[in-house]
Order: sequence, then structure tokens, then C-alpha cells
Amino acid sequence: MTKQLAMAADRAALTEKIAAWLAPRADEMEALLKELVNIDSNSFDKAGTDAVGEHIARLLTGEGITVTRIPKQGFGDVFRAEVPGHGQNQHALMLGHRDTVFAKGTVATRGYSRQGDMAFGPGVCDMKGGLVANIFALRAINAVGGLPFPVVALFTSDEEIGSPTGQAEIEAAASGARAVFNTEPGRVTGNVVTGRKGGASFHIVVKGRAAHSGVNHKEGASAIEALARKIVRLHALTNYATGVTTNVGVIKGGNTHNTVAPWAEAELDLRFVTLEQRAQLIGEIKKIVATEDVPGTSAEVTTKALFLPLEEKHSKSLFDLYQKEAANLGFAVEGEFTGGCADSGFTGALGIPTLCGLGPVGGKAHTDEEFCRLDTLLPRTQALAATICALI
Repeated sequence: MTKQLAMAADRAALTEKIAAWLAPRADEMEALLKELVNIDSNSFDKAGTDAVGEHIARLLTGEGITVTRIPKQGFGDVFRAEVPGHGQNQHALMLGHRDTVFAKGTVATRGYSRQGDMAFGPGVCDMKGGLVANIFALRAINAVGGLPFPVVALFTSDEEIGSPTGQAEIEAAASGARAVFNTEPGRVTGNVVTGRKGGASFHIVVKGRAAHSGVNHKEGASAIEALARKIVRLHALTNYATGVTTNVGVIKGGNTHNTVAPWAEAELDLRFVTLEQRAQLIGEIKKIVATEDVPGTSAEVTTKALFLPLEEKHSKSLFDLYQKEAANLGFAVEGEFTGGCADSGFTGALGIPTLCGLGPVGGKAHTDEEFCRLDTLLPRTQALAATICALI
């Protein structure tokens, strides 16, 4: 038997063993999903996000999987789990975030519930269902004795607010990786995500000069007028043909109706498709903000959060593998582009093959109607693990 045939046989045997290990565990997977959903873990709730991480760590370490806790100030700690390989150093990486957008106390009034094959609750698909997929894929790989290469899972805690502490850990964990798998929820269509927009949020502060609007209007310099002129120019950067959108979604300013406004502020959202667009657009935004639209005013812009795009050229090879493994398991899947941002953009931007949306199918994320299709949890976890095996 040639070396290639031997590797193919080993790969097929491991894939079959892993799928068989997972097959009877659908109820166990749902039980863990319920446990994780019923822990409040808003991005700013360090105790809650850490509680989710500790729950995951207890489960994995109980099966002999090494878990390293990386302390963070202000946000939840990062948990890194690893099943070692047999001789090869280039690892596969799974990503998942433990935080949700829901306020502390949500679970007390709207915890996990189920209707038929639909599960509901805060973060049930975004992305505690994906955490379950990562956990069980890692457990299955460990149960069969591991793969030729290490398999790492990184559980972060601040993706919903732009990964201010998570990004550096994600990029460090991805260094040298052969592939990255992010288990954000599968699309409502059943598709996985092969491309994502990048995004950034900005805080704009405009300073003006106060004056009585009736007595000495001309001595004032309206920060609100200056901001309004900037908003028109910022919105003009939107170009649907190239996938670029800008949106000032929050504005405030001024003191009273009869005072020329001495201050104004705004929150700007930017979405883009390529890294080249990002550099150009940020330059344009800074130029617009710096312009003195109204004499006597000045303005500054601060970047609050930044996500990089997942360009489809970085997902194609992995998607081809995933699509094949899904077909072997009995379900069809396509790739899909989305305007939403995720941590997968950070690894794709490093040029590492990256695939996203690999968690169970769900929808209505960030709302009280958020749901997860439980019938997709097991097969998509099997497909995730099989695709990792296909890298052998």
C-alpha cells in the first residue's frame, strides 16, 4: 500500500470512529447546551463569562484534555484547550465566544426552553450551540486517541463587542495553524459562512463654541451643524456595488434649544469587504472628521472596535472539504456571504484557511426569539470533526 493510500485509510478509519462516538450523544449535547444557555454571560459580565469558561474547563479536564486559562482584566478570561497530536506540529484551531448580548438577569426570566426540535434562550445559537459543537468535536477526537496533529479550541469572551482582549489571543493561537474553524451559527438556509464583511465602529466628538441663539448667534460655532455636515459626507461613502456601508446610528449634542451647541457626538458603523477597502475608508473617515466644516469647530474620531473581513479566497479550500464530508453524512450544504462580522476575519486576514458558520443552524440572534435547530447539532458537529480529520 502506498503512503497516500495508507493515510487515506487512516483518515477514513478515524473519521468513522469519531462519527460513531458522537452518534449516540445528541441528548448529552442538548443537556450541555441547556447548561450553558442558563448561565448569564453578557460581554461586560466577567463573572458570568468566566462561569461559562469554568464549566467548559471542568468538563474537558475531567476527560484528560489540557485546558489553560489566560487571565484578562475587565473581561472574561480566555480558555485554551488542546488535544495533542502524534508527531506533526501544525495544529487545527476551533474558535468560539462565550459572551452574549443579553443583560445579566435574562436567564431568570427567559432561560432555556424547547419546542419540538427548536431550542430557545439567550445565546442559544450565537453562540452557545457552537460552543457545544467545539466541545464535543474535541472530546470525540480525544476519545479516539487524537490525530497526527494537535487540535486546539479557543474559548473567548468579548466577540460581541469587537474582541478587544480576544483578538490578540486569537491571532496568537492561529499562528502556524493549518486551518481555523469558527462555529458561529449556521445560516437559516442551512449554509455555512464562506465570506464575511469586516466592520468598525467609531466615536466622533465635535467641539464648538456656545452663544445665545438670539442675542449673539454669530459669536457661536455650532458643533451640531458641523456634525450634521460630516454625517452627510460620511453617509456618502456608502457604495452598495462594492459592499461598503456607513451608518451614523447615534447622535447627541447641545445644551438647550436657544444655545448654539458647544458639543456634539456620534457613533459611526462601517462595513467593508476587503482589507484594501478598510485602509482607504478609514483614511476618508479621518479626513472628513478633521475638516473644519463650521469655522470655530474641531472634531476627533476614535476607533471603538474593528473586525477584519473573511475573504472567500481564504475559505474555499476548507469549504470544499466540508461540503464533501457533509455529503458523506447525508446533508447538503452551500457557502454563503454575510454582512455580519466575526472573529474568523482575524484569522482569514492572516492568510490562514478559515471557515465560519459551522455551528448548528439558528436564527433571530440578539433577539428574544433567538432559536437553535437541535436536529442540526449532531450532524454539524460530526461534519466539523470529519473536516478536521480530512486535513490529515
